[in-house]
Amino acid sequence: MSTTRTPRIPQLLRAAAVGAAAGTAGAGVMAVGEKVEQALTHRPSSFVPGRTLLTLLGARPGDGERPAGWNHAMHYATGAALGALRGVWSVTGMRGPRASAAHAAVRLCTDQTLENGTGAGAPPHTWPRRELLVDVGHKVVYSLVTGAIADRLLDARLLSLRGRGSH
Repeated sequence: MSTTRTPRIPQLLRAAAVGAAAGTAGAGVMAVGEKVEQALTHRPSSFVPGRTLLTLLGARPGDGERPAGWNHAMHYATGAALGALRGVWSVTGMRGPRASAAHAAVRLCTDQTLENGTGAGAPPHTWPRRELLVDVGHKVVYSLVTGAIADRLLDARLLSLRGRGSH
């Protein structure tokens, strides 16, 4: 049995590239939001992301290190990588606020997996409640912006309705 189908791989790769750009923009908006929030709350910057990236690269940064450049690299690399995922979601029909909420959970889980896996961060349940709320809030902003851009730039042309019933 043969079917004529639009080649999916090139469209998925394009969606991933568009999503990566959307994720970079989302990371930028999140960074601006963090700076505004920090100006209002006087919360200091966290350098856990930078220390996480350095650890992933084989270094052993101490808790007192403040690797600002590495922080930015981790922030935007994670934003782009998970933006690529969101782009694929958009083109395959996983769109809108529900997809963005799921994407925020993926972003939080990714950060925590990397930070806790490297030993650079502590599990969220050990954080002060305010820190947890602030972190979740910023990740939700990232995912809403990333999703809005990806959904605007990508049609759901690869939406499949196969497998909706019993598998």
